[in-house]
Amino acid sequence: MSIVDTVKQTAEPIVKEFGLDLWDVEFKKEGSEYFLRVYIDRPEGVWISDCEAVSRKLDPILDELDIIEHSYDFEVLSAGLVRELKTTAHLNKFSGKTVTVSLYKANEDLVPKSKKFDAVLVSADDSFVTLEINGEQKKADRKTVAKITIDLV
Repeated sequence: MSIVDTVKQTAEPIVKEFGLDLWDVEFKKEGSEYFLRVYIDRPEGVWISDCEAVSRKLDPILDELDIIEHSYDFEVLSAGLVRELKTTAHLNKFSGKTVTVSLYKANEDLVPKSKKFDAVLVSADDSFVTLEINGEQKKADRKTVAKITIDLV
């Protein structure tokens, strides 16, 4: 099991215990340092005290598991007001909302000559995302989509 999958599995019940949702986990190298980030969410918003509580409970458990062989910075963060929709559940949670879609390369069937555009998110499954673009529903293969973000501001 990957580091991210192990942390997700470990963090999920802890996050739920505080009445929060686990939005995402990422483990990445930035410059010469590694970062393990756990993103949390809740419909009414996340406070810094929520991040602190989850961090205090999860950090010693991760230390005990010892799944990362080098030093890293551990952070528990709010999913934020501008967030990437990575999973099918993320996408379907925001169906009917306007999102920003970034493609790996322009797709003439979606929006001519543009790799980045706004659209209304209709639905998603593991293979395709259905978008409403200029009043017309179009399907995009998820393999061609680099990123979909939503601005909740």
